[in-house]
Amino acid sequence: MTTRKSVLITGATAGIGRCVALHLARRGHRIIATGRREDALQALKQEALNRELEVLPLDVTRRDSIERARDAVLAMTSGRGVDALVNNAGYGQAGPVDQLTDDELRAQFETNVFGLMAVTRAFLPQMRRRGEGRVVNVSSVGGRVTFPFFGAYNASKHALEALSDALRMELHPFGIRVSIIEPGLTESEFAHHFRDRLERFRSADSPYARVLETADSLEAVLDRFKVGPEGVARSVEHAVTSRNPRARYITPRVTALLLALRAITPTSIWDAALRQVSGLTPDRIHFPAADTAGPPAQESTRFNIQ
Repeated sequence: MTTRKSVLITGATAGIGRCVALHLARRGHRIIATGRREDALQALKQEALNRELEVLPLDVTRRDSIERARDAVLAMTSGRGVDALVNNAGYGQAGPVDQLTDDELRAQFETNVFGLMAVTRAFLPQMRRRGEGRVVNVSSVGGRVTFPFFGAYNASKHALEALSDALRMELHPFGIRVSIIEPGLTESEFAHHFRDRLERFRSADSPYARVLETADSLEAVLDRFKVGPEGVARSVEHAVTSRNPRARYITPRVTALLLALRAITPTSIWDAALRQVSGLTPDRIHFPAADTAGPPAQESTRFNIQ
């Protein structure tokens, strides 16, 4: 057994974050699981049984919520802070990027980028003072490869990759190690939320309505390649406990083949392949009478899915 660590996990109420919290708790670490949904946090605590797993409410997009969580953690750890921070909270905004509202784009970055950095800043001071610590940022293969209808989400993860690379270099002299987890197709609530957010673009007044008719069949194909989140949990454990954590963890490992293929494929060929599988072909594009120059004027709804 490796040295017991205190680990704070954001977005621990569902999917990857929940799996990571339970896995690390079973491995004997002290877990502080956070999320926005109090009922889900209590259910997680119940499932952990007698293992040391504590829960705290935390909305990464609200400064007051972050400050309350930080103060609570300092009280729980007698001012020491946590050994490791796992930034997992996030969600994915789906849809053609030119059809998304400004509010939807901002909300995507508020959670996946600005919220993550605000939480990180809150928990770094104690790590600096101790001269050691771990920051583990859960990104995605979509942080290095962009897919049609995932542009807003991919953009937020591309930003996270760059910020993590900078943090890894800047925090190294303080004894703080930064790692990125890059999951591929993983079984979670994530895909279902993506599908729900695509619904409005299937309407008759959307220029992408016929393209998205292929979405369900494509999802059925991709479902066959999904793996459970356990591999992500093991990667997070290594990043938290290893003496020499890796800069990047790609999981499952077969995902590395996709990245290698992208690296050697000319952009024109790559684009053509993705257009074909996504249904972005001339016979499926149409120009409805209601087509406008921009996205519909509507209030957006933000979802945290982790």
